[in-house]
Amino acid sequence: MKWIYKITYPNGKIYVGKDLTGSINYFGSADSSTIEQDFSFEDILNFSIKRELLWWSAKASDEDVNIKEVEFILDWRSNEPSIGYNRWPKLKL
Repeated sequence: MKWIYKITYPNGKIYVGKDLTGSINYFGSADSSTIEQDFSFEDILNFSIKRELLWWSAKASDEDVNIKEVEFILDWRSNEPSIGYNRWPKLKL
């Protein structure tokens, strides 16, 4: 199973990603140093995130999933620093 997911952090910011393996234990590859800037040490002492599946398929090709991931990043605007932690596709200013 392949899916697109949305991670929500305690500060409300999000990260949209893909998992081509369908692992229950995969929580993305957002840049840790970027996320760490938003939280104090005290914040991370008891830290919960939420992962939601936005889309899934047992038959989609990896390329189809890649396209869907970009669509969801743009739809959720998670590549805007005030909203999320995705760093691509780059915003056009």
